[in-house]
Amino acid sequence: MDFCGPILDVVTRVWDCTAKHARYIMDLQENMESLKNAMEELKNVHGDVKRRVEREEQRQMRRTNEVDGWLHTVLAMEIQVNQILEEGDQEIQNKCHGTCCPKNCWSSYKLGKKASKNLGTVTELRNKGRFEVVADSLPQAPVDERPMKKTVGLDLMYKDVCRCIQDEKLGIIGLYGMGGAGKTTLMTKVNNEFIKASKDFEIAIWVVVSRPTNLGKVQEVILNKLDIPNDRWRNRTEDEKAVEIFNVLKAKRFVLLLDDVWDQIDLQMLGVPSPNSQNKSKVILTTRSLDVCRRMEAQRSIEVECLTKEEAINLFKEKVGETTLNSHPEIPQLAEIAAEECKGLPLALVTIGRAMAGKNTPQEWERAIQILKTYPSKLSGMGDHVFPILKFSYDNLPIDTMKACFLYLAIFPEDHEIFSLDLIFRWIGEGFLDECDTIDEAFNQGHDIIEHLKTACLFQSGNDYEMVKMHDVIRDMALWLATAYIGNNNKVVVEEKAIVEAYQVSKWKEAQTISLRTKRLEEFTVPWNFPNLSTLIFYGGYLKTFPSGFFHFMPIIKVLDLSGTRITELPIGIGKLVTLEYLNLSETRLRKLSMELKTLKRIRVLLLDDMCHLQMVSKEVISNLSMMKVFALVFNESLKGEKASQSSSTEKEEPKYSRENSQALNLWKNNDALLEELEGLEHINWVCFQIEGALSVQKFLSSQKLKNVMRNLILRNLDGMTFLQFPRMPHLLGLTMDRCEELQEIKVDQEKGRGQGFVADNYITNSNFWCLRFVRIAELPKLLDLTWLIYVPNLENLSVRHCESMEEVIGDANGVPENLGIFSRLEDLNLEDLPNLRSISRRALPFPSLTELLVRRCPNLRKLPLDSNSARNSLKTIDVEQHWWKGLQWEDDTIRLTFTPYLRKQLGKSVHT
Repeated sequence: MDFCGPILDVVTRVWDCTAKHARYIMDLQENMESLKNAMEELKNVHGDVKRRVEREEQRQMRRTNEVDGWLHTVLAMEIQVNQILEEGDQEIQNKCHGTCCPKNCWSSYKLGKKASKNLGTVTELRNKGRFEVVADSLPQAPVDERPMKKTVGLDLMYKDVCRCIQDEKLGIIGLYGMGGAGKTTLMTKVNNEFIKASKDFEIAIWVVVSRPTNLGKVQEVILNKLDIPNDRWRNRTEDEKAVEIFNVLKAKRFVLLLDDVWDQIDLQMLGVPSPNSQNKSKVILTTRSLDVCRRMEAQRSIEVECLTKEEAINLFKEKVGETTLNSHPEIPQLAEIAAEECKGLPLALVTIGRAMAGKNTPQEWERAIQILKTYPSKLSGMGDHVFPILKFSYDNLPIDTMKACFLYLAIFPEDHEIFSLDLIFRWIGEGFLDECDTIDEAFNQGHDIIEHLKTACLFQSGNDYEMVKMHDVIRDMALWLATAYIGNNNKVVVEEKAIVEAYQVSKWKEAQTISLRTKRLEEFTVPWNFPNLSTLIFYGGYLKTFPSGFFHFMPIIKVLDLSGTRITELPIGIGKLVTLEYLNLSETRLRKLSMELKTLKRIRVLLLDDMCHLQMVSKEVISNLSMMKVFALVFNESLKGEKASQSSSTEKEEPKYSRENSQALNLWKNNDALLEELEGLEHINWVCFQIEGALSVQKFLSSQKLKNVMRNLILRNLDGMTFLQFPRMPHLLGLTMDRCEELQEIKVDQEKGRGQGFVADNYITNSNFWCLRFVRIAELPKLLDLTWLIYVPNLENLSVRHCESMEEVIGDANGVPENLGIFSRLEDLNLEDLPNLRSISRRALPFPSLTELLVRRCPNLRKLPLDSNSARNSLKTIDVEQHWWKGLQWEDDTIRLTFTPYLRKQLGKSVHT
């Protein structure tokens, strides 16, 4: 019986296998239903996962590879299952008639087995579809393109910036300019068009910094562009975050674009590696302040300037639109007039251009232009958009004194340029600089304020670097700040009218500042009353007289400027202005300063420059101005012809101010009495004066006080003097000498203890003329040289004309060390009509600051003191005669070729052609 066991085991196994396979056939319909139900459940899970993925992708996330593979597998499985279900339906319908047996057992067996297997797979896929995370953060694009409209007038600056980016030596690049000039637009253009197309950078990060600067927020913006895990960032300090940023960026070539920067940003504290030629990364920033560029250590600072006239008109017309421009034939020309009022500032051009779109009649345009000229804040978009944006620059000024000084320049006319010195004089008169202990401190602070306002792009340099002005739109903003912004349109009055009528003046009773250009003031029937008036300025050469009683009631006035008016006598009642601290009568036609001025004892600044008609100053007027600190009385030679042509009575009236007149002081020739009155003033500290005659010169040279306070000295008509020895004048800024017919030699009085020759160590600090910047010599026919100028270490401008005997500018300088720095700060050298001049210097000079050299009618000057290293980084122009240049002698031809490119073209031809 032992052999039966194995047989039974085999039979059992065969039966189990047969029964199992039979189940595929017998349970076919049931398995198909189960598969169908399982597939429906899987499709539901698939739909849920797909919707989650789509939501995440809308949030700029990217589906995980696992989820993406699962979704595709489910779709493939659905196709496969559908095919099985379709085949199953057909197999079930094909059973033998009247039985449950399939016609084709083998076919039913295979189909049943396939259904059973796929049922397991579908169930497994359904279980895998329970994902916790379906998508990850999408990696940032290397450069994010930013919204930008069509640009106008930026092409040249764009190319300049691109060149800077390509220069490996430039790591930090600053774009600065006034608000609304287009700095952000320019940087956007660079980002979109240059950096995005460049293959030099792996990542570009744009951060809007604004004010106040918040390093933490800047770091968060940078984080959004970097792959730093949250667990290494969340709840970390700024310093720890800086380390994480640094570790990522140090391995990348990056561009960091910082927009709207107001203060210095420490890149190290931020975690940004310093860009240099090794890592080839860049930092580009926009700011309204050149000073910010400097403090950020920008290797290149590019000013984003306003548009040219043509560019401005094109931008303006683009914003107005063709429909409006074509609505009337006069509108295009009116549009150009309106655009001109914006002075090329894109922000104003865009704002006003949009406001004028749809204005289809010339009348509407004319009204708008008039408003723009008179009350620009009332024009749509100016007071509520343009001015508030520009005001951020004003708000960022560090001290209230600077804000007051800024607003002050706005009271002058559009495009008005003013000398920095004159502006500071006015600030002193207004009391803005009262915190300074000395006049020199006040002037230093004044210059610092001007430079700060320039770097903040609120002031601009004029045609002369000593002059400043305001952009017209900045000026409009300043007037808006001083009036409409504080709700008092009458606080500051700036008017230009041919005739000022009485009813208009009646509206100015609340005014604190009045700036007026007019030909005539209408007579009042009642006395004028200005109880709050502090500053009164008349500008322009039209006004000849004042109405009676005009100065009757100005109880707190501090500043009165009548310069340039045509008045011939002091206004009646001016002596009542006892609170006056600044009085400017320059360029008026006054013939006399009368005794009435004696009462103005608070005067601190008295300016009498270029008064070519002035003949008499009453005695004791000057000496009674006991608080006076600044006094200026100089005569511009350019007015000489005007004075002679306007009247031949000057010579006839000369006895009025002769020394025989006991009530008057001599102004011009031998004016030593006037010098005595100045010398007696306790607080006098700044004098600009013209001295004529040997007697007056001796009086001046004998007064230590006058030598210490003299700032601008003019010496004329020193009859009989052949020799002049200058004493120490430590504060002298400018020196002019002309028409000294006999003067042959000028020397400098060396201080005791200096010894003979030069001592290089104390030359600069002990210079007799440490502050002297400008020297002008003219019509000294016997003067031989100007060797004494070696004692002027800070000389910036030298002009020598009509000195027929002069043979050398700097003569024998034996014993002077070569490193002494003769003319080391000279910027402009002007030599004209010197027929015997043979040498400027006996040795070549470095001229490290020289920008312009002018030589005319100096036929015997055959060699210039230049070598290949002279003026290497400073020279801009050489202005000479063509034939003279061709005849010059050079050490070698290389030197000539070095300087030839700087020759100024004359009459359409280059000097060297």
